[in-house]
Amino acid sequence: MGTVVLYSSVSVDGFVADEKDQPGPLFDWLSSGDVPLDESGALTVSQASYDYIRPYWDQIGVTVVGRHVFDLTDGWDGQPPSGIAHVVVVTHRGRPDGWDPGAPFHFVDGVEAAVARAQELAGDRIVEVAAGDVGGQVLAAGLVDEVRMDVVPVVFGSGKRYFGSVDAQHLLEDPDVVIHGNRVLHLRYRVRR
Repeated sequence: MGTVVLYSSVSVDGFVADEKDQPGPLFDWLSSGDVPLDESGALTVSQASYDYIRPYWDQIGVTVVGRHVFDLTDGWDGQPPSGIAHVVVVTHRGRPDGWDPGAPFHFVDGVEAAVARAQELAGDRIVEVAAGDVGGQVLAAGLVDEVRMDVVPVVFGSGKRYFGSVDAQHLLEDPDVVIHGNRVLHLRYRVRR
């Protein structure tokens, strides 16, 4: 089974979006350097960020998101983002009307079933879980192996929390990765078992 990683860019005060679901400057670091992060050349980061993010992205087999993120992105027009093979969507509503059943999107009811399906699809590759409400639920269910954060120097004050509405304490190990890039601090924590 692949590692289950809770991941997102996040404000210093712990938000992944503002009150209107907008990321604001959270992704500015993806255009703050001179090293192309992908073939398109649209994303350019510092060398330090590239050396950390590119190998991580290359290991992701499946991304798990909530229905809210799926709806906000219009399902990425049926193409998983960043070359990821599959997306598992946690939803109680099922597949949208008219959705192409051949698209590599899997609609699953409940976070435990979503992670199980994602691990089946990913094999030994990483299962990435988007931070926010679903990510917090996966953490609360004890299914997250590590937490990765790209901390951006901005304070939102309010908005959508990185860990959603988690209401219990969860211990993490000391960070085993701390990398300073342009306009971002990359952190990785293992979840204490």
